[in-house]
Amino acid sequence: MLISVIITTYNSPDFLKKCLNSFLKQKDKNFEIVIADDGSTEDTKRTIENFKDSFFKVSHAWHEDIGFRAAKIRNEAVKLASGEFLVFIDGDCIVFDDFIMNHRSLSEKGYFSRGNRSMLSLEFSERIIYEEDQNKIGFLKFIRLRLNKDINRILPVMRFPNYPFRKLNKKKWQGAKTCNLGVWKSDFESINGYDENYEGWGREDSDFVVRLINNNIFRKEAIFSTGLLHLKHEIISRENFSKNDKLLKQAINNKKTYINNGYKKS
Repeated sequence: MLISVIITTYNSPDFLKKCLNSFLKQKDKNFEIVIADDGSTEDTKRTIENFKDSFFKVSHAWHEDIGFRAAKIRNEAVKLASGEFLVFIDGDCIVFDDFIMNHRSLSEKGYFSRGNRSMLSLEFSERIIYEEDQNKIGFLKFIRLRLNKDINRILPVMRFPNYPFRKLNKKKWQGAKTCNLGVWKSDFESINGYDENYEGWGREDSDFVVRLINNNIFRKEAIFSTGLLHLKHEIISRENFSKNDKLLKQAINNKKTYINNGYKKS
């Protein structure tokens, strides 16, 4: 099956370039990439065009910058996706060469796969853009990075393919974020994708996961298989968080599944 990777970005072309470069090294090459661009300038478009001759197909979904609308642009990106299975990440993430291969091996009907991340320090994030090859950083290097506080944890970058507790918390929504999440496109469509009522930072990904679980699409851990590196940057405004948090609580209390203002409009 073809896997569609949905990469969300906003005016971070250097980070996006590093992210896309990491996909050039995938062992499993049966995937495409769709950039979910939340209103970036021409610099991001030029960065994407530099990858048009790559072995993977790259598509670009863009809308006008009128504020943080990650939910809407992800829906628009999925409309360009041809794959049966979707993997959502952020454009400030760097994947390892087994990322696609392991997401594929963990894909299972009736489940979405929740991966995790290691957060890099701001100083090391700025350095890795130009210097480091993440696929060549060995375990001892990660130990040194942890000791130097250049990485917040090393467990996400470790690999235990036979991890036995992947379905232990199948109804838990907390901690499942779309910086590393795989879901069948048919399941995405069954709940009408992301709720576009979420504008501003936060909670649109939690709402998405809550509604999947309410629709009997359960959580499967992709930890110790698909962990990635998350580059640190300045935190964007979170002024709408309280409003979005109220929306999430409504989705939980009302056991929402399908929403109207989503992937397909009523």
